[in-house]
Amino acid sequence: QVQLVESGGGLVQAGGSLRLSCAASGITFSNYAMAWFRQAPGKEREFAGRINSSGGTTNYADSVKGQFTISRDNAKNTVYLQMNSLKPEDTAVYFCAAIYKLRDRYSTRRNDYDYWGQGTQVTVSS
Repeated sequence: QVQLVESGGGLVQAGGSLRLSCAASGITFSNYAMAWFRQAPGKEREFAGRINSSGGTTNYADSVKGQFTISRDNAKNTVYLQMNSLKPEDTAVYFCAAIYKLRDRYSTRRNDYDYWGQGTQVTVSS
């Protein structure tokens, strides 16, 4: 059974930082590219960034470029999202997602991803 479990969300003041984690089980983690999406209240789920299976390549949405950093530790089956200089508009539920590496085309589309976590809430107060 595949599980992706996000953690690290919470309430933070504007300008602060958070690091989210996503622990994977039930898959050979190093065979999967990983992505982070987010969904703000009343909005569609949107791509935030992704990292390839080896961790050598990352891509980010323009809205978070330079603010968010994705990394992974394949020995720990975990992907991370470091979020700095947080703003109220970063408030959302953050989801991690996995796509098998041979189908990875640097996709930003949610429907391309094979597995999803349940999400973790991030709230940024002004």
